[in-house]
Amino acid sequence: MRLAVAQSENGENDSIAVTGLLKICTKHFCFSFCVLQDLGIRIPRPLGNGPSSFIPEKEILQVSKVDTRTQEIFEDAFAALRRLDNISLIMGFHPQYLESFLRTQHYLLQMDGPLPLHYRHYIGIMAAARHQCSYLVNLHVNDFLQVGGDPKWLNGLSEAPQKLQQLGELNKILAHRPWLITKEHIECFLKAEEHSWSLAELIHAVVLLTHYHSLSSFTFGCGIMPEINCDGGHTFRPPSLSQYCVCDIANGNSHANHHDDLLGNQMCGEVEVLMERMKHLQECRDDEEASQEEMATRFEREKTESMLVVTAEDEECVPSRDISRHFEDTSYGYQDFARRGEQVPTFRAQDYSWEDHGFSLVNRLYPDVGQMLDEKFQMAYNLTYNTMATHKDVDTSMLRRAIWNYIHCMFGIRYDDYDYGEINQLLDRSFKIYIKTMVCSPEKTTKRMYESFWRQFQHSEKVHVNLLLMEARMQAELLYALRAITRYMT
Repeated sequence: MRLAVAQSENGENDSIAVTGLLKICTKHFCFSFCVLQDLGIRIPRPLGNGPSSFIPEKEILQVSKVDTRTQEIFEDAFAALRRLDNISLIMGFHPQYLESFLRTQHYLLQMDGPLPLHYRHYIGIMAAARHQCSYLVNLHVNDFLQVGGDPKWLNGLSEAPQKLQQLGELNKILAHRPWLITKEHIECFLKAEEHSWSLAELIHAVVLLTHYHSLSSFTFGCGIMPEINCDGGHTFRPPSLSQYCVCDIANGNSHANHHDDLLGNQMCGEVEVLMERMKHLQECRDDEEASQEEMATRFEREKTESMLVVTAEDEECVPSRDISRHFEDTSYGYQDFARRGEQVPTFRAQDYSWEDHGFSLVNRLYPDVGQMLDEKFQMAYNLTYNTMATHKDVDTSMLRRAIWNYIHCMFGIRYDDYDYGEINQLLDRSFKIYIKTMVCSPEKTTKRMYESFWRQFQHSEKVHVNLLLMEARMQAELLYALRAITRYMT
């Protein structure tokens, strides 16, 4: 893996390619650090312990050491972008998915397409800002400037061209209440007297918006930290050394990383109970099949119950000015659409699905992107190592489907051939709280939520869950937007 950062004489951050990542703790290094501090030389140090505030750094870095393919993907990404961001490092737990993700994202941002390059990065800023994801906002502010974007646009959405300002409403609805999108919204873009959009441009923008809404969920859900050379990723204050040297603190070698075994002991049997429930549900499937009426009733019940799941940190998150200037109507957020007495039509996947409708529409208007998105969705949905914690040779398809369908259920999307009664058997309350928070209000996700579900499972398995949540959310948003575009076209 190649990753290092230094500061040049003119103050700009230069990426330096190095082979391997050396983590060495020596008295000489600490002595040199102190001497430089005494000389008045400001030395940046990372604010966090590695790429994630949720996952121990050692476990993340170990991935590339044992998996040659992961290391090759990291090297290719670094060669193309001159950086290796922390999102890629976390996704490195699952190299097959990471490869598909990077290929798709590179195509959306860099390859030939309907929108100019600086528009693409600005749309990424707008989308990430809706969820107060400063990590992604800062990343694309830099990219926006590097491709020639006008710095004035960064003063706020009101400074951007009218064409991009028009996206504000669609960005807002897609991020928080996608079921409200109608063909009239689409018509406003395509029939505007000035600054109108083409269908191809609109498809490109919709894919970018949904990509960065869902990537914001992943960023918060994995506790992604800014890189040391980014805003919020470093400090010049000397560390509180206590009984550790500065190397220990930078490498995450503190007592805080040694409590996982205690949590595991407290939740003894969690995995076995879940596996037993999966086995029982499979036997029930084989014995008898519920009627269509019963299946529909179970969906409506689960949809209604999902609104009763509230985030554990259910307080208002006020965005900073640096973030809120990139979008309008800061008070607009997710609202449960299955409130008592409120009748909102269910979105039946059999009437409009990604496989039968959305895929072909995207591929027709933005060639190759439909195929890439489909591969990425399938990769996340079908990815399995046939393991659960320490158990091997386990069929996890039932669990993966329950997670995916629960997310779509929260957005009102129903699959006629799925028994939604399985969800309550497989997903406990703490897991549902985490899912709903990460998907609907990711900026409220906390480390406590992350640690409270699946305590016996490995971090790589929780990252896999976050990939499922991210892709299921993106597909749900896309379905509503693409259905509205199809209705406009017909």
